[in-house]
Amino acid sequence: MKFGKAAQTLSAMELHELVREDLQQVEREISLRSVASVDAITTIGGYLHQSGGKRLRPTLLLLCSKLAGDGGQGAIRMAAVVEMIHTATLVHDDVIDVAQIRRGRPSPNVLWGNHASVLAGDWLYMQAFQVALEERNFRILGLLIGLTQTMVEGELLQLQRLGFMTVTESDYMDLVDRKTASLFSACARLGAIMAGAAEEIETRLGEFAWNLGMAFQIVDDVLDFTAHEDVLGKPVGSDLREGKVTLPLIYSLEHADASERQQVEIVLRDGNYGRVSLANVLAIIEKYQGIERAVRRAEAFTQKARGIVGAFPESRHQRALYSLTELVTERDH
Repeated sequence: MKFGKAAQTLSAMELHELVREDLQQVEREISLRSVASVDAITTIGGYLHQSGGKRLRPTLLLLCSKLAGDGGQGAIRMAAVVEMIHTATLVHDDVIDVAQIRRGRPSPNVLWGNHASVLAGDWLYMQAFQVALEERNFRILGLLIGLTQTMVEGELLQLQRLGFMTVTESDYMDLVDRKTASLFSACARLGAIMAGAAEEIETRLGEFAWNLGMAFQIVDDVLDFTAHEDVLGKPVGSDLREGKVTLPLIYSLEHADASERQQVEIVLRDGNYGRVSLANVLAIIEKYQGIERAVRRAEAFTQKARGIVGAFPESRHQRALYSLTELVTERDH
């Protein structure tokens, strides 16, 4: 049964209240599990945990678990697992991207150096698997192993494409699938598994979350060009500075002339906006409606996600999942 938008939508405050107590338990679990026998790892882990974040992935897992049944403490542990995996990937990404800022604070590689950060990320990743292993469930381990391989493949593909303007829309979607949407899908499926849901329910929730993840990343890449630094938690225009050509620019370069393409190439080559300003790049994107086209693409994925979750019987958790699609797409951009 499908319901109208008004019936399905919860406010951000209502959604937060629905998972508040569970997320508090997730936070305690992460804090407890981030203590290592080596002080440096514990210090870096504590710094990452205190940096906060939207906790979107644990929220997604918990809501899917509640929708499919009730995963109990197992769902709490798995929510901690996915957040630890996500955090570990951010640490590694910051090293690879030579990032300076993460969530409005100096990134770990700035404070502790690349070597310590990589090792701390490795430890956090393996600690997440250690927690997952406690469930003694081969389906969970198989899902997480496949997810890890997919995300690493995505990171390697992105490295190969850094600095190139020849990245196509298809290339971009493949990267988003591997680096973002696959983790969203895994969160939903893990929530369903912990609730003991039928395979069909797990698959449908996974498809819902995959589409949500695709929309989320596209909007994130739009915000990189349009948001303020205090919203992003990092400098505006960081992606292009780091050599990443994302969807708004891909769409714009399809129609840009030689002079405009040369300006983008200079930024990619220099790794900064010294010779060509961010304002000039934004003017090119605005001229060819790159932002508008990217937003429409995100909305298409959002509509697909809404269609999938809208087919579930109405409940608070079904409405909450529907509301997530609005919160993802309608962030300030």
